Amino acid sequence: MARVALVTGGTRGIGAAISIALKEAGYSVAANYAGNDAAAAKFTEETGIPTYKWSVADYDACKDGAARVEADLGAIDILVNNAGITRDAPFHKMTRDQWNEVISTNLSGVFNMTHPIWPGMRERKFGRVITISSINGQKGQFGQVNYAASKAGDLGITKSLAQEGARFGITANAICPGYIATEMVMAVPEKVRDSIIAQIPAGRLGEPEEIARCVVFLAADEAEFINGSTITANGAQFFV
Repeated sequence: MARVALVTGGTRGIGAAISIALKEAGYSVAANYAGNDAAAAKFTEETGIPTYKWSVADYDACKDGAARVEADLGAIDILVNNAGITRDAPFHKMTRDQWNEVISTNLSGVFNMTHPIWPGMRERKFGRVITISSINGQKGQFGQVNYAASKAGDLGITKSLAQEGARFGITANAICPGYIATEMVMAVPEKVRDSIIAQIPAGRLGEPEEIARCVVFLAADEAEFINGSTITANGAQFFV
């Protein structure tokens, strides 16, 4: 029986590429989304991957959503914490709401989603928790104090979970993408996009599928000894 994978924010951009790649690798995949019903319906129609709507910022919604997925597909073996938002502003102009919204989704969302699933992974002596952080969680970024803090926090969660889960056959790893050719990035003015690319030694944006391949690698049964790691996928733009 195929292992079950849940991908949060799994119907668009990097998340969609991850969902598709996991399905192609033989997993039974569920894709979570927060708000775009039309995009989710189109995604399911095109891929056959079922979608489930809830906000990862809401703990009870995460608990109920995970239960629905497990009722439909079986116990969740692989959790990909991909859902994330931005609310950019220079720090002196950043509002409390902008801070709280990003922290609630990008940081607390990882707790909210992982916490209800973790006990089952411990009982079954198997689990993969893969969290999509960001290059800006490693190096910081102007106008993204909230986002950088949340993504840096995700790395701390990952390293701690790895230590707690290792003896139960659970791994926790993170991926830090650089600038990827998603709908959001491609929508910025060409001049701004060119200035971003100029900072990337590879001379191009990354592709969502390149991040998805990292996820498939970490999700494999054979990846058990890789635990607490961070994969940087940024075209050599930044090293830790």
